[in-house]
Amino acid sequence: MTSAWLSLGANLENPRTQLKHAATFLNDHINIEVIAHSDVLKNPAWGKTDQPDFHNIALEIKTPLSPVELLDACQSIENKMGRVRREKWGPRLIDIDIVAYDRIIMQTPRLTLPHPFAHERDFVLEPLSEISPETKIWICQLAGN
Repeated sequence: MTSAWLSLGANLENPRTQLKHAATFLNDHINIEVIAHSDVLKNPAWGKTDQPDFHNIALEIKTPLSPVELLDACQSIENKMGRVRREKWGPRLIDIDIVAYDRIIMQTPRLTLPHPFAHERDFVLEPLSEISPETKIWICQLAGN
């Protein structure tokens, strides 16, 4: 089992409920165990500012899945919850991002680890620091911050 850290965000249809449902779906997955979760952080939308505020949480999980298999599982949960892929940085019913997977550094066409913009986003770093300050430090050090 490997540790991974996820960032969940939502700003449509009662975002707190959407986050709770996503965390439940993740924990109900046969190969994902939620170990810890942060409090909900409400913040202005990143990118497109003409949309409702986002609610974000961070989760620490344990999984035997590879990074790409975990990405597939997260996208499957997003689809199950009714996520529609919209414009970049637009509103989201649910968004599940892999922030870090153990201490793996990788870049493929589908997945970059740690998440390439995590070090710039307080809505990721603040919840992450609540459950795994050492992971937040590692991500920021890799980015040169």
